[in-house]
Amino acid sequence: MRRGMRFTVYNSSGRGGGFYSSAGAGGIFTRWLVLTAAVLITAYLFDSIHVDGFLTALLASAVIGILNMLLRPVLLLLTLPVNVLSFGLFTFLINALMLKIASGIISGFSVTGFWSTVFGAVVISIVSWILNIFLMAAALPASPGGKQSSGDIELTKKGDRWE
Repeated sequence: MRRGMRFTVYNSSGRGGGFYSSAGAGGIFTRWLVLTAAVLITAYLFDSIHVDGFLTALLASAVIGILNMLLRPVLLLLTLPVNVLSFGLFTFLINALMLKIASGIISGFSVTGFWSTVFGAVVISIVSWILNIFLMAAALPASPGGKQSSGDIELTKKGDRWE
C-alpha cells in the first residue's frame, strides 16, 4: 500500500503562479517584452529586416501580438485544409503574413523579400519560445531545499488522514 502521493497544483491558467503567469497585466507585459526582444534579435540577424530602435520594436511587437490575437485564428481556420495537407508547414506562411502586415503598419519597421519574411517569422517564433521557456523556469517558486519547485505537493497518509 502506498503511503505517499503527489498532487500537482495549477492555477486557473494551467501553470504554476508567479510573475510570469499568463493571466493579468504582468504576464501580458512580459510576453510583450519577450516578443520585442525576439523582433530585435531577428532584425540583428537578418539584413532584410530593419528596426529603427527599441520603441519601433515595441510598437511592432504590439501590432504582431494584436494581429496574432485577432487575425491569426481566422486565417488558421480558413486555411485548415491546406495546413493539414502540408502537415502544419503552412502556419509558417501565416506567421510571415503577420510579420509583413506589421511592417506595413509601423513606420521604421521594414521586412523586404519573401524568404526573409518567412525565415524572420520562424526566428521570431523560435526566439520567443526559448525566452518564454527561460522565463517560465525562472518563475517557478523555490522549494525549501533551494531547488526549483514544480508546484507538486507531497501528501502522506497517517491513519485515515492525509497530511
